[in-house]
Amino acid sequence: MAAGGGEPAASPMATPSWAVRIRGADGEIAGAGILLTPDQVLTCAHVVDRAAARLTAEFVGAADHSVPAVPARVDGTAFVPETRDADGDPSGDVALLRLERPRPVEETVRLHRLSARNRDVRMYGFPYAHNGGIWFRSTVVGGCGRDGQVQLSPVSPGELASPGCSGAGVADSRTGEVIGMVLSGQLDQHGNRFSFMSPAETIARHLPRLKPHIVGLTAVDERLLPADDGAAQDLLDEPFAQRLAAWLRDDGSQVKISVVGPGDAARAATLRRAITLADRELRTAVSIDRASLDPPGTVPSAGGHDLAVDASGTTAAEIAERIAERMGLWQHPEDPPIDRIRTSRATLSLVVVGVDEAADPPELLDLLEVLRAGGSRLLLVFRTAGDCHRRACDRLLARPARERRARLVERLREITGPRAGGLYERLAAVVPHGVRPLDSELVAAHAALAALLRADDDDRERDHDGKHAGDPAPAPGSAPDLDRFERLADRVAGRLARAVTELDRLRDRRDELAGRLRGYHVLHQHSLQGEEDPAVDGLYLRAHALLRARPCDVGAAEAAVDAYTRRVDDHGGGDAR
Repeated sequence: MAAGGGEPAASPMATPSWAVRIRGADGEIAGAGILLTPDQVLTCAHVVDRAAARLTAEFVGAADHSVPAVPARVDGTAFVPETRDADGDPSGDVALLRLERPRPVEETVRLHRLSARNRDVRMYGFPYAHNGGIWFRSTVVGGCGRDGQVQLSPVSPGELASPGCSGAGVADSRTGEVIGMVLSGQLDQHGNRFSFMSPAETIARHLPRLKPHIVGLTAVDERLLPADDGAAQDLLDEPFAQRLAAWLRDDGSQVKISVVGPGDAARAATLRRAITLADRELRTAVSIDRASLDPPGTVPSAGGHDLAVDASGTTAAEIAERIAERMGLWQHPEDPPIDRIRTSRATLSLVVVGVDEAADPPELLDLLEVLRAGGSRLLLVFRTAGDCHRRACDRLLARPARERRARLVERLREITGPRAGGLYERLAAVVPHGVRPLDSELVAAHAALAALLRADDDDRERDHDGKHAGDPAPAPGSAPDLDRFERLADRVAGRLARAVTELDRLRDRRDELAGRLRGYHVLHQHSLQGEEDPAVDGLYLRAHALLRARPCDVGAAEAAVDAYTRRVDDHGGGDAR
Protein backbone atom coordinates (compact mmCIF):
# COMPACT_ATOMS: atom_id res chain seq x y z
CA MET A 1 0.00 0.00 0.00
CA ALA A 2 1.16 3.56 -0.54
CA ALA A 3 1.45 6.63 1.57
CA GLY A 4 -0.13 9.91 0.61
CA GLY A 5 2.70 10.76 -1.75
CA GLY A 6 2.97 7.28 -3.24
CA GLU A 7 5.91 6.07 -1.11
CA PRO A 8 5.84 3.38 1.61
CA ALA A 9 4.40 4.95 4.75
CA ALA A 10 7.14 3.81 7.11
CA SER A 11 10.27 2.18 5.75
CA PRO A 12 12.27 0.69 8.64
CA MET A 13 15.53 1.83 6.99
CA ALA A 14 14.76 5.54 6.57
CA THR A 15 13.66 8.61 8.45
CA PRO A 16 10.02 9.02 7.42
CA SER A 17 9.35 12.10 5.32
CA TRP A 18 6.09 12.69 7.17
CA ALA A 19 7.73 12.81 10.62
CA VAL A 20 7.62 16.35 12.03
CA ARG A 21 9.56 17.75 14.99
CA ILE A 22 7.61 20.54 16.67
CA ARG A 23 9.25 23.34 18.64
CA GLY A 24 7.35 25.70 20.89
CA ALA A 25 7.63 29.46 21.01
CA ASP A 26 10.60 29.08 23.38
CA GLY A 27 12.52 27.01 20.82
CA GLU A 28 12.38 23.82 22.87
CA ILE A 29 11.14 20.53 21.38
CA ALA A 30 7.48 20.22 22.32
CA GLY A 31 6.69 16.96 20.57
CA ALA A 32 6.13 15.35 17.18
CA GLY A 33 3.62 15.50 14.37
CA ILE A 34 2.44 13.81 11.16
CA LEU A 35 2.37 15.64 7.81
CA LEU A 36 -1.05 14.73 6.40
CA THR A 37 -1.31 17.31 3.62
CA PRO A 38 1.29 19.69 2.18
CA ASP A 39 0.24 22.36 4.68
CA GLN A 40 -1.36 20.44 7.59
CA VAL A 41 0.33 18.62 10.49
CA LEU A 42 -1.53 16.39 12.97
CA THR A 43 -0.30 16.41 16.56
CA CYS A 44 -1.49 16.23 20.17
CA ALA A 45 -3.32 19.18 21.66
CA HIS A 46 -1.02 19.15 24.70
CA VAL A 47 2.02 19.56 22.43
CA VAL A 48 0.93 23.01 21.27
CA ASP A 49 -0.11 26.14 23.07
CA ARG A 50 -3.28 27.19 21.33
CA ALA A 51 -2.65 30.82 22.27
CA ALA A 52 0.94 30.80 20.99
CA ALA A 53 1.46 33.15 18.09
CA ARG A 54 4.10 30.96 16.54
CA LEU A 55 5.19 27.33 16.46
CA THR A 56 7.85 25.74 14.29
CA ALA A 57 7.49 22.50 12.36
CA GLU A 58 10.79 20.89 11.37
CA PHE A 59 10.96 18.22 8.66
CA VAL A 60 13.79 15.85 9.59
CA GLY A 61 13.07 13.44 6.72
CA ALA A 62 13.24 15.96 3.89
CA ALA A 63 14.50 14.51 0.62
CA ASP A 64 17.52 16.83 0.37
CA HIS A 65 18.68 15.85 3.89
CA SER A 66 18.21 19.39 5.13
CA VAL A 67 15.88 20.12 8.02
CA PRO A 68 13.49 22.79 6.76
CA ALA A 69 11.77 24.78 9.51
CA VAL A 70 8.31 26.15 8.73
CA PRO A 71 6.23 28.40 11.03
CA ALA A 72 2.86 26.88 11.98
CA ARG A 73 -0.26 27.67 13.98
CA VAL A 74 -3.37 25.86 15.13
CA ASP A 75 -5.73 25.47 12.16
CA GLY A 76 -8.81 27.35 13.27
CA THR A 77 -11.05 25.23 15.49
CA ALA A 78 -9.17 21.98 14.86
CA PHE A 79 -8.10 21.74 18.48
CA VAL A 80 -9.60 19.15 20.86
CA PRO A 81 -7.94 19.39 24.28
CA GLU A 82 -7.71 16.39 26.55
CA THR A 83 -10.61 16.07 28.96
CA ARG A 84 -11.27 13.45 31.61
CA ASP A 85 -14.60 12.05 32.74
CA ALA A 86 -15.67 11.26 36.29
CA ASP A 87 -13.68 8.02 36.22
CA GLY A 88 -10.52 9.71 34.98
CA ASP A 89 -10.75 8.28 31.46
CA PRO A 90 -9.02 10.65 28.99
CA SER A 91 -10.58 11.83 25.74
CA GLY A 92 -9.49 14.01 22.84
CA ASP A 93 -5.98 15.52 22.83
CA VAL A 94 -5.72 16.06 19.08
CA ALA A 95 -4.91 19.19 17.10
CA LEU A 96 -4.22 20.20 13.51
CA LEU A 97 -1.55 22.74 12.58
CA ARG A 98 -1.52 24.89 9.44
CA LEU A 99 1.89 25.55 7.86
CA GLU A 100 2.79 28.98 6.51
CA ARG A 101 4.48 27.33 3.52
CA PRO A 102 3.45 23.97 2.03
CA ARG A 103 5.71 20.97 1.79
CA PRO A 104 5.96 18.65 -1.25
CA VAL A 105 2.99 16.32 -1.54
CA GLU A 106 5.42 13.38 -1.77
CA GLU A 107 6.30 13.91 1.90
CA THR A 108 2.74 13.47 3.13
CA VAL A 109 1.13 10.33 4.48
CA ARG A 110 -2.43 9.18 4.97
CA LEU A 111 -3.76 7.58 8.12
CA HIS A 112 -4.99 4.04 7.59
CA ARG A 113 -7.83 2.23 9.32
CA LEU A 114 -6.65 -1.22 10.44
CA SER A 115 -7.76 -3.59 13.15
CA ALA A 116 -5.13 -2.86 15.81
CA ARG A 117 -5.42 -6.07 17.82
CA ASN A 118 -2.04 -7.64 18.74
CA ARG A 119 -0.16 -5.73 16.03
CA ASP A 120 3.56 -4.96 16.14
CA VAL A 121 4.00 -1.23 15.62
CA ARG A 122 6.74 1.42 15.53
CA MET A 123 6.66 5.13 16.29
CA TYR A 124 9.10 7.85 15.29
CA GLY A 125 9.62 10.45 18.02
CA PHE A 126 12.10 12.98 19.33
CA PRO A 127 13.05 12.21 22.94
CA TYR A 128 15.64 14.39 24.67
CA ALA A 129 18.46 11.87 24.22
CA HIS A 130 17.69 11.42 20.50
CA ASN A 131 16.27 14.75 19.40
CA GLY A 132 17.13 14.00 15.77
CA GLY A 133 14.49 11.27 15.85
CA ILE A 134 14.42 7.56 16.64
CA TRP A 135 12.11 4.57 16.16
CA PHE A 136 10.38 3.03 19.17
CA ARG A 137 8.89 -0.48 18.94
CA SER A 138 5.72 -1.64 20.68
CA THR A 139 2.99 -4.26 20.57
CA VAL A 140 -0.70 -3.39 20.71
CA VAL A 141 -2.21 -4.68 23.96
CA GLY A 142 -5.81 -3.60 23.38
CA GLY A 143 -8.33 -0.80 23.69
CA CYS A 144 -8.65 1.21 26.87
CA GLY A 145 -11.04 3.83 28.16
CA ARG A 146 -14.21 5.19 26.63
CA ASP A 147 -12.54 7.30 23.95
CA GLY A 148 -11.28 4.36 21.91
CA GLN A 149 -7.63 4.88 22.74
CA VAL A 150 -5.24 1.94 22.36
CA GLN A 151 -2.69 0.67 24.87
CA LEU A 152 0.81 -0.25 23.65
CA SER A 153 3.44 -2.34 25.40
CA PRO A 154 7.05 -1.32 24.64
CA VAL A 155 9.26 -4.11 23.29
CA SER A 156 11.97 -3.05 25.78
CA PRO A 157 11.88 -0.74 28.83
CA GLY A 158 13.87 1.95 26.99
CA GLU A 159 11.25 2.16 24.23
CA LEU A 160 8.51 3.71 26.36
CA ALA A 161 7.12 6.82 24.69
CA SER A 162 8.77 9.75 26.49
CA PRO A 163 8.59 13.56 26.20
CA GLY A 164 9.24 14.44 22.59
CA CYS A 165 7.20 11.47 21.29
CA SER A 166 3.69 12.88 21.81
CA GLY A 167 2.10 13.37 18.39
CA ALA A 168 4.36 10.84 16.67
CA GLY A 169 2.94 8.62 13.96
CA VAL A 170 2.38 4.95 14.87
CA ALA A 171 3.23 2.71 11.92
CA ASP A 172 2.15 -0.91 11.52
CA SER A 173 5.31 -3.02 11.25
CA ARG A 174 3.73 -5.46 8.77
CA THR A 175 2.35 -2.98 6.23
CA GLY A 176 4.24 0.24 7.05
CA GLU A 177 0.95 2.16 7.16
CA VAL A 178 0.44 4.87 9.79
CA ILE A 179 -2.51 3.70 11.87
CA GLY A 180 -2.54 6.22 14.71
CA MET A 181 -0.79 8.86 16.78
CA VAL A 182 1.14 8.59 20.07
CA LEU A 183 -0.56 10.33 22.98
CA SER A 184 1.67 9.60 25.97
CA GLY A 185 3.75 7.08 27.88
CA GLN A 186 3.25 5.96 31.45
CA LEU A 187 5.29 4.18 34.13
CA ASP A 188 2.93 3.08 36.90
CA GLN A 189 3.64 2.44 40.59
CA HIS A 190 4.21 -1.26 39.91
CA GLY A 191 6.90 -0.63 37.32
CA ASN A 192 4.67 -1.44 34.33
CA ARG A 193 5.43 0.57 31.19
CA PHE A 194 2.74 1.48 28.68
CA SER A 195 2.33 3.90 25.81
CA PHE A 196 -1.01 5.06 24.43
CA MET A 197 -2.15 5.98 20.95
CA SER A 198 -5.22 7.42 19.32
CA PRO A 199 -6.07 5.20 16.31
CA ALA A 200 -7.18 6.60 12.96
CA GLU A 201 -10.86 5.99 13.71
CA THR A 202 -10.77 7.93 16.98
CA ILE A 203 -8.90 10.79 15.32
CA ALA A 204 -11.55 10.87 12.58
CA ARG A 205 -14.28 11.17 15.19
CA HIS A 206 -12.61 14.11 16.93
CA LEU A 207 -11.56 15.86 13.69
CA PRO A 208 -14.10 14.88 11.00
CA ARG A 209 -12.42 17.23 8.51
CA LEU A 210 -9.55 14.71 8.31
CA LYS A 211 -11.68 11.88 6.92
CA PRO A 212 -10.59 12.59 3.31
CA HIS A 213 -7.01 11.89 4.48
CA ILE A 214 -7.90 8.59 6.19
CA VAL A 215 -8.09 5.48 4.04
CA GLY A 216 -9.00 1.85 4.62
CA LEU A 217 -12.34 0.19 5.22
CA THR A 218 -14.59 1.61 7.89
CA ALA A 219 -15.40 -0.93 10.58
CA VAL A 220 -19.19 -0.98 10.10
CA ASP A 221 -21.08 -2.02 6.97
CA GLU A 222 -23.34 0.84 5.82
CA ARG A 223 -26.32 -1.54 5.89
CA LEU A 224 -25.84 -1.92 9.66
CA LEU A 225 -25.97 1.77 10.50
CA PRO A 226 -28.92 2.82 12.71
CA ALA A 227 -32.07 4.10 11.07
CA ASP A 228 -32.59 7.87 11.13
CA ASP A 229 -36.14 7.72 12.47
CA GLY A 230 -36.50 8.49 16.15
CA ALA A 231 -38.93 5.62 16.73
CA ALA A 232 -36.25 3.01 16.02
CA GLN A 233 -33.79 4.76 18.35
CA ASP A 234 -36.26 4.42 21.22
CA LEU A 235 -36.51 0.63 20.85
CA LEU A 236 -34.33 -1.38 23.23
CA ASP A 237 -34.35 -5.02 24.23
CA GLU A 238 -32.56 -4.58 27.57
CA PRO A 239 -31.47 -8.20 28.26
CA PHE A 240 -30.20 -8.54 24.68
CA ALA A 241 -28.39 -5.19 24.96
CA GLN A 242 -26.66 -6.35 28.15
CA ARG A 243 -25.52 -9.63 26.55
CA LEU A 244 -24.21 -7.78 23.48
CA ALA A 245 -22.38 -5.22 25.61
CA ALA A 246 -20.82 -7.99 27.69
CA TRP A 247 -19.46 -9.76 24.60
CA LEU A 248 -18.21 -6.47 23.12
CA ARG A 249 -16.42 -5.81 26.43
CA ASP A 250 -14.76 -9.24 26.01
CA ASP A 251 -16.59 -11.32 28.61
CA GLY A 252 -14.31 -14.26 27.88
CA SER A 253 -16.55 -16.03 25.37
CA GLN A 254 -14.95 -16.41 21.95
CA VAL A 255 -18.11 -17.10 19.94
CA LYS A 256 -21.61 -15.75 20.53
CA ILE A 257 -24.54 -16.81 18.34
CA SER A 258 -27.88 -14.98 18.36
CA VAL A 259 -31.10 -14.94 16.36
CA VAL A 260 -32.74 -11.66 15.34
CA GLY A 261 -35.91 -12.43 13.40
CA PRO A 262 -37.07 -10.29 10.47
CA GLY A 263 -40.01 -8.92 12.43
CA ASP A 264 -38.23 -8.24 15.72
CA ALA A 265 -37.77 -4.45 15.46
CA ALA A 266 -36.63 -3.97 19.05
CA ARG A 267 -33.97 -6.66 18.83
CA ALA A 268 -32.77 -5.35 15.45
CA ALA A 269 -32.52 -1.78 16.76
CA THR A 270 -30.67 -3.01 19.85
CA LEU A 271 -28.15 -4.83 17.66
CA ARG A 272 -27.51 -1.76 15.49
CA ARG A 273 -27.14 0.40 18.59
CA ALA A 274 -24.52 -1.95 20.07
CA ILE A 275 -22.55 -2.13 16.80
CA THR A 276 -22.53 1.66 16.50
CA LEU A 277 -21.52 2.34 20.11
CA ALA A 278 -18.71 -0.21 19.88
CA ASP A 279 -17.18 1.50 16.82
CA ARG A 280 -14.49 4.10 17.55
CA GLU A 281 -15.46 6.27 14.60
CA LEU A 282 -19.25 6.19 15.00
CA ARG A 283 -19.29 6.45 18.79
CA THR A 284 -19.99 10.12 19.47
CA ALA A 285 -20.51 12.18 22.60
CA VAL A 286 -24.16 12.58 21.60
CA SER A 287 -24.69 8.82 21.20
CA ILE A 288 -22.94 8.10 24.50
CA ASP A 289 -24.99 10.73 26.31
CA ARG A 290 -28.16 9.19 24.89
CA ALA A 291 -27.07 5.66 25.76
CA SER A 292 -26.15 6.72 29.29
CA LEU A 293 -29.86 7.18 29.94
CA ASP A 294 -30.46 3.51 29.11
CA PRO A 295 -30.28 0.70 31.70
CA PRO A 296 -26.88 -0.13 33.23
CA GLY A 297 -24.63 -2.58 31.46
CA THR A 298 -25.96 -1.87 27.98
CA VAL A 299 -23.15 0.37 26.68
CA PRO A 300 -20.27 -1.56 25.04
CA SER A 301 -16.61 -0.57 25.04
CA ALA A 302 -15.20 1.64 22.29
CA GLY A 303 -13.39 -0.63 19.85
CA GLY A 304 -15.38 -3.65 21.02
CA HIS A 305 -15.35 -4.98 17.46
CA ASP A 306 -12.93 -4.56 14.58
CA LEU A 307 -15.38 -5.22 11.75
CA ALA A 308 -19.16 -5.59 11.45
CA VAL A 309 -20.57 -6.87 8.14
CA ASP A 310 -24.03 -7.62 6.81
CA ALA A 311 -23.72 -10.99 5.07
CA SER A 312 -27.09 -10.82 3.31
CA GLY A 313 -26.59 -11.66 -0.37
CA THR A 314 -22.79 -11.51 0.01
CA THR A 315 -20.41 -14.35 -0.83
CA ALA A 316 -17.95 -15.81 1.66
CA ALA A 317 -15.09 -14.74 -0.64
CA GLU A 318 -16.27 -11.11 -0.56
CA ILE A 319 -16.50 -11.18 3.23
CA ALA A 320 -13.07 -12.82 3.46
CA GLU A 321 -11.63 -10.04 1.28
CA ARG A 322 -13.05 -7.41 3.62
CA ILE A 323 -11.62 -9.23 6.63
CA ALA A 324 -8.19 -9.53 4.98
CA GLU A 325 -8.27 -5.82 4.09
CA ARG A 326 -9.20 -4.88 7.65
CA MET A 327 -6.39 -7.10 9.00
CA GLY A 328 -3.86 -5.58 6.60
CA LEU A 329 -3.21 -8.89 4.81
CA TRP A 330 -2.22 -7.37 1.49
CA GLN A 331 0.84 -9.49 0.80
CA HIS A 332 0.41 -12.15 -1.89
CA PRO A 333 -2.86 -10.75 -3.29
CA GLU A 334 -2.88 -13.60 -5.79
CA ASP A 335 -3.70 -16.00 -2.94
CA PRO A 336 -7.36 -16.43 -1.96
CA PRO A 337 -8.18 -14.24 1.07
CA ILE A 338 -9.18 -17.24 3.18
CA ASP A 339 -5.68 -18.69 2.69
CA ARG A 340 -4.11 -15.37 3.72
CA ILE A 341 -6.29 -15.35 6.82
CA ARG A 342 -5.49 -18.99 7.65
CA THR A 343 -1.72 -18.47 7.47
CA SER A 344 -1.75 -15.17 9.33
CA ARG A 345 -1.28 -14.77 13.07
CA ALA A 346 -3.60 -11.75 13.03
CA THR A 347 -6.92 -11.90 14.85
CA LEU A 348 -9.93 -9.62 15.09
CA SER A 349 -13.32 -9.28 16.73
CA LEU A 350 -15.87 -9.80 13.97
CA VAL A 351 -19.62 -9.22 13.86
CA VAL A 352 -21.52 -10.96 11.04
CA VAL A 353 -25.23 -10.23 10.69
CA GLY A 354 -27.45 -12.43 8.53
CA VAL A 355 -25.12 -15.43 8.33
CA ASP A 356 -27.96 -17.62 7.03
CA GLU A 357 -28.83 -15.04 4.35
CA ALA A 358 -25.36 -15.07 2.77
CA ALA A 359 -25.06 -16.07 -0.88
CA ASP A 360 -23.25 -19.27 0.19
CA PRO A 361 -23.81 -20.04 3.92
CA PRO A 362 -21.79 -23.32 3.96
CA GLU A 363 -18.71 -21.54 2.58
CA LEU A 364 -19.22 -18.70 5.06
CA LEU A 365 -19.30 -21.23 7.92
CA ASP A 366 -15.99 -22.63 6.63
CA LEU A 367 -14.50 -19.12 6.77
CA LEU A 368 -15.86 -18.53 10.27
CA GLU A 369 -14.39 -21.83 11.45
CA VAL A 370 -10.96 -20.76 10.14
CA LEU A 371 -11.26 -17.49 12.04
CA ARG A 372 -12.35 -19.20 15.25
CA ALA A 373 -9.49 -21.70 15.05
CA GLY A 374 -7.06 -18.79 14.59
CA GLY A 375 -8.24 -17.07 17.78
CA SER A 376 -10.60 -14.43 16.40
CA ARG A 377 -13.75 -13.57 18.35
CA LEU A 378 -17.08 -13.95 16.54
CA LEU A 379 -20.52 -12.46 17.14
CA LEU A 380 -22.84 -14.18 14.66
CA VAL A 381 -26.45 -13.18 14.06
CA PHE A 382 -28.95 -15.39 12.22
CA ARG A 383 -32.39 -14.50 10.92
CA THR A 384 -33.92 -17.86 11.81
CA ALA A 385 -33.04 -20.80 14.06
CA GLY A 386 -32.97 -23.13 11.06
CA ASP A 387 -30.53 -25.65 9.68
CA CYS A 388 -27.71 -23.14 9.12
CA HIS A 389 -28.05 -21.92 12.70
CA ARG A 390 -27.94 -25.50 14.02
CA ARG A 391 -24.83 -26.33 11.99
CA ALA A 392 -23.12 -23.15 13.20
CA CYS A 393 -23.94 -23.99 16.82
CA ASP A 394 -22.43 -27.44 16.35
CA ARG A 395 -19.31 -26.40 14.41
CA LEU A 396 -18.50 -23.18 16.26
CA LEU A 397 -19.81 -23.83 19.77
CA ALA A 398 -20.58 -27.47 20.61
CA ARG A 399 -17.74 -29.19 18.75
CA PRO A 400 -15.00 -26.77 19.95
CA ALA A 401 -16.39 -27.08 23.47
CA ARG A 402 -16.18 -30.88 23.26
CA GLU A 403 -12.62 -30.68 21.92
CA ARG A 404 -11.67 -28.20 24.60
CA ARG A 405 -13.22 -30.40 27.25
CA ALA A 406 -11.35 -33.44 25.91
CA ARG A 407 -8.05 -31.55 26.11
CA LEU A 408 -8.86 -30.50 29.65
CA VAL A 409 -9.74 -34.08 30.62
CA GLU A 410 -6.36 -35.29 29.35
CA ARG A 411 -4.59 -32.50 31.19
CA LEU A 412 -6.36 -33.23 34.47
CA ARG A 413 -5.64 -36.94 34.06
CA GLU A 414 -1.97 -36.07 33.65
CA ILE A 415 -2.08 -33.82 36.73
CA THR A 416 -3.95 -36.28 38.97
CA GLY A 417 -2.08 -39.31 37.61
CA PRO A 418 1.62 -39.24 36.62
CA ARG A 419 2.38 -35.76 37.94
CA ALA A 420 0.69 -36.38 41.28
CA GLY A 421 2.45 -39.77 41.41
CA GLY A 422 5.78 -38.02 40.91
CA LEU A 423 4.96 -35.69 43.78
CA TYR A 424 4.06 -38.57 46.12
CA GLU A 425 7.24 -40.41 45.15
CA ARG A 426 9.29 -37.38 46.19
CA LEU A 427 7.25 -36.87 49.38
CA ALA A 428 8.09 -40.46 50.31
CA ALA A 429 11.78 -39.64 49.88
CA VAL A 430 12.16 -36.34 51.78
CA VAL A 431 10.26 -34.34 54.37
CA PRO A 432 8.71 -31.40 52.46
CA HIS A 433 10.19 -28.47 54.41
CA GLY A 434 9.08 -25.22 52.75
CA VAL A 435 6.69 -26.96 50.37
CA ARG A 436 3.06 -25.93 50.49
CA PRO A 437 0.70 -28.93 50.85
CA LEU A 438 -1.22 -29.67 47.66
CA ASP A 439 -3.83 -32.06 49.03
CA SER A 440 -6.77 -29.65 48.63
CA GLU A 441 -5.70 -28.63 45.12
CA LEU A 442 -5.38 -32.25 44.00
CA VAL A 443 -8.77 -33.07 45.51
CA ALA A 444 -10.25 -30.16 43.52
CA ALA A 445 -8.53 -31.44 40.35
CA HIS A 446 -10.01 -34.92 40.90
CA ALA A 447 -13.46 -33.36 41.40
CA ALA A 448 -13.11 -31.30 38.20
CA LEU A 449 -12.08 -34.42 36.28
CA ALA A 450 -15.08 -36.31 37.63
CA ALA A 451 -17.43 -33.48 36.60
CA LEU A 452 -16.00 -33.44 33.08
CA LEU A 453 -16.33 -37.20 32.74
CA ARG A 454 -19.96 -37.00 33.92
CA ALA A 455 -20.60 -34.36 31.26
CA ASP A 456 -19.10 -36.71 28.65
CA ASP A 457 -21.46 -39.45 29.81
CA ASP A 458 -24.42 -37.05 29.58
CA ASP A 459 -23.43 -36.11 26.02
CA ARG A 460 -23.24 -39.76 24.98
CA GLU A 461 -26.63 -40.38 26.55
CA ARG A 462 -28.16 -37.46 24.64
CA ASP A 463 -26.58 -38.69 21.41
CA HIS A 464 -27.98 -42.17 22.07
CA ASP A 465 -31.43 -40.67 22.57
CA GLY A 466 -31.22 -38.97 19.16
CA LYS A 467 -30.76 -35.39 20.31
CA HIS A 468 -28.38 -33.01 18.53
CA ALA A 469 -26.69 -29.63 18.77
CA GLY A 470 -29.79 -27.75 17.68
CA ASP A 471 -31.81 -28.91 20.68
CA PRO A 472 -32.16 -26.67 23.71
CA ALA A 473 -28.91 -26.27 25.63
CA PRO A 474 -28.53 -27.84 29.06
CA ALA A 475 -29.93 -25.82 31.92
CA PRO A 476 -27.66 -23.02 33.17
CA GLY A 477 -25.24 -24.34 35.76
CA SER A 478 -25.47 -27.95 34.55
CA ALA A 479 -22.53 -27.73 32.10
CA PRO A 480 -19.00 -27.74 33.49
CA ASP A 481 -17.37 -24.34 33.87
CA LEU A 482 -14.43 -24.90 31.52
CA ASP A 483 -12.88 -21.49 32.23
CA ARG A 484 -12.84 -22.22 35.97
CA PHE A 485 -11.49 -25.74 35.46
CA GLU A 486 -8.74 -24.47 33.13
CA ARG A 487 -7.70 -21.90 35.71
CA LEU A 488 -7.69 -24.68 38.32
CA ALA A 489 -5.52 -26.86 36.06
CA ASP A 490 -3.10 -23.97 35.50
CA ARG A 491 -2.90 -23.29 39.23
CA VAL A 492 -2.42 -26.92 40.28
CA ALA A 493 0.11 -27.61 37.50
CA GLY A 494 2.10 -24.54 38.52
CA ARG A 495 2.14 -25.49 42.20
CA LEU A 496 3.02 -29.10 41.36
CA ALA A 497 5.96 -27.90 39.27
CA ARG A 498 7.20 -25.63 42.07
CA ALA A 499 6.76 -28.38 44.68
CA VAL A 500 8.60 -30.95 42.57
CA THR A 501 11.44 -28.50 41.97
CA GLU A 502 11.84 -27.86 45.69
CA LEU A 503 11.58 -31.55 46.59
CA ASP A 504 14.18 -32.40 43.95
CA ARG A 505 16.44 -29.79 45.50
CA LEU A 506 15.99 -31.45 48.89
CA ARG A 507 16.73 -34.89 47.40
CA ASP A 508 19.85 -33.56 45.72
CA ARG A 509 20.95 -32.03 49.01
CA ARG A 510 20.33 -35.33 50.78
CA ASP A 511 22.52 -37.13 48.23
CA GLU A 512 25.25 -34.49 48.61
CA LEU A 513 25.19 -34.97 52.40
CA ALA A 514 25.37 -38.75 52.00
CA GLY A 515 28.45 -38.41 49.82
CA ARG A 516 30.04 -36.00 52.27
CA LEU A 517 29.33 -38.37 55.16
CA ARG A 518 30.90 -41.31 53.31
CA GLY A 519 34.01 -39.32 52.47
CA TYR A 520 34.58 -38.16 56.04
CA HIS A 521 33.90 -41.66 57.36
CA VAL A 522 36.64 -43.12 55.13
CA LEU A 523 39.10 -40.41 56.22
CA HIS A 524 38.23 -40.95 59.88
CA GLN A 525 38.65 -44.73 59.68
CA HIS A 526 42.03 -44.27 58.00
CA SER A 527 43.21 -41.87 60.71
CA LEU A 528 42.23 -44.26 63.55
CA GLN A 529 44.46 -47.05 62.21
CA GLY A 530 42.34 -49.80 63.82
CA GLU A 531 41.46 -47.94 67.03
CA GLU A 532 37.87 -47.23 68.09
CA ASP A 533 36.24 -43.85 68.82
CA PRO A 534 32.73 -44.55 70.21
CA ALA A 535 31.74 -40.86 70.50
CA VAL A 536 32.51 -40.06 66.89
CA ASP A 537 31.03 -43.38 65.74
CA GLY A 538 27.80 -42.46 67.52
CA LEU A 539 27.59 -39.19 65.58
CA TYR A 540 28.22 -41.06 62.35
CA LEU A 541 25.53 -43.64 63.06
CA ARG A 542 22.99 -40.90 63.86
CA ALA A 543 23.73 -38.99 60.63
CA HIS A 544 23.68 -42.23 58.63
CA ALA A 545 20.31 -43.24 60.09
CA LEU A 546 18.78 -39.83 59.36
CA LEU A 547 19.96 -39.92 55.74
CA ARG A 548 18.57 -43.43 55.22
CA ALA A 549 15.22 -42.63 56.83
CA ARG A 550 12.23 -42.36 54.49
CA PRO A 551 11.13 -39.68 54.29
CA CYS A 552 14.44 -38.06 55.07
CA ASP A 553 14.39 -34.92 57.19
CA VAL A 554 17.11 -33.14 55.22
CA GLY A 555 17.42 -30.32 57.72
CA ALA A 556 17.97 -32.69 60.64
CA ALA A 557 20.31 -34.88 58.56
CA GLU A 558 22.39 -31.84 57.57
CA ALA A 559 22.77 -30.82 61.21
CA ALA A 560 23.85 -34.39 62.13
CA VAL A 561 26.38 -34.53 59.26
CA ASP A 562 27.76 -31.13 60.29
CA ALA A 563 28.15 -32.36 63.87
CA TYR A 564 30.03 -35.47 62.71
CA THR A 565 32.34 -33.64 60.27
CA ARG A 566 33.19 -31.00 62.88
CA ARG A 567 34.16 -33.71 65.38
CA VAL A 568 36.28 -35.49 62.74
CA ASP A 569 38.00 -32.21 61.85
CA ASP A 570 38.67 -31.52 65.54
CA HIS A 571 40.36 -34.94 65.83
CA GLY A 572 42.43 -34.29 62.69
CA GLY A 573 40.71 -36.96 60.63
CA GLY A 574 39.53 -34.62 57.86
CA ASP A 575 41.34 -31.91 56.00
CA ALA A 576 38.53 -30.11 54.17
CA ARG A 577 34.84 -29.99 53.77
